[in-house]
Amino acid sequence: MPSSEAEGPGTQRLDRWLWFARFLKSRALAAKLVASGKMRINGERISKASRLVRTGDVLTFPLGPHIRIVRILAPGTRRGPAPEAQMLYEDLSPPAPADPLAAPAPSGARARGAGRPTKAARREIDKFRQGGDL
Repeated sequence: MPSSEAEGPGTQRLDRWLWFARFLKSRALAAKLVASGKMRINGERISKASRLVRTGDVLTFPLGPHIRIVRILAPGTRRGPAPEAQMLYEDLSPPAPADPLAAPAPSGARARGAGRPTKAARREIDKFRQGGDL
């Protein structure tokens, strides 16, 4: 395994950097993500975990249900606590959309899991859908 000195000043293997920045729990998972072909560095598709990244590179990759976009601010020296790891990058990802279940339901619609409407509620729903007055 090459040391960080062999990688050169300001550069680091992509899988190592992802692990140091705490995006993934292990280097093996980081290497698997890169090998999947879904990782981009500065818009260029990457499939080798040994690719060197440097300060200023922009990474785009899927992580769970979100697409992460981060700019590398510094190479990592160790896998430290989360606040230290967050100093390695600037998050450029757009804010996550609001939870659709938390949004207010349109009139006449019921919240998912609210149960079956009562007979009176059903009559009100039918009147509303037919355009009648409540």
